[in-house]
Amino acid sequence: MKWVILAAFGAAFAFALPAVAEPPRNFAVHEMPKPLPAITFTDRDGRPRSLDNFRGKVVLFNIWATWCLSCRKEMPTLDRLQAQLGGAEFEVVALSIDRGGSDVVSEFYGDIGVKHLSIYIDVSTKVGFALGLAGLPTTLLIDREGRELGRLIGPAEWDAPEIVAFLKSFLVQQTSPPTTTQQKEQRP
Repeated sequence: MKWVILAAFGAAFAFALPAVAEPPRNFAVHEMPKPLPAITFTDRDGRPRSLDNFRGKVVLFNIWATWCLSCRKEMPTLDRLQAQLGGAEFEVVALSIDRGGSDVVSEFYGDIGVKHLSIYIDVSTKVGFALGLAGLPTTLLIDREGRELGRLIGPAEWDAPEIVAFLKSFLVQQTSPPTTTQQKEQRP
């Protein structure tokens, strides 16, 4: 009888914990969240911003440029993702490294119909060096405390149902994501 009660308690506990959906292809999830260096950039109006401005939210931090063909292709999917999930708990922060500044990005957003993403710029490209970027686009998933949970180098369809499910699984968590072993233990 004792084992039946323990098994029932274990099953109930497993259902109470949110499971992390499978990450997108080529998305490297870290075993433990990693601290990030101080990242600074400007907004559309030239005001200084940093990742600290987004503490308390899960952030999908995308570094891109208008001259990058893969970046251009994925930008509408990031815009749709922001429209779907953006709010008090989640934000897509698309950081352009275009040397032409916010005017170039604003024109590009207008040309392709981006309506839900804010304009953030790093004309110095220091962010790329600080993060050790290997290519564009690069996208980091950042937790509520401002730590990197994982990254994807290259384009993705960010509004695809499986990616949205993956990102939503981080929104229900209050702490770091479970490891792969914990994920398997939580599944019914």
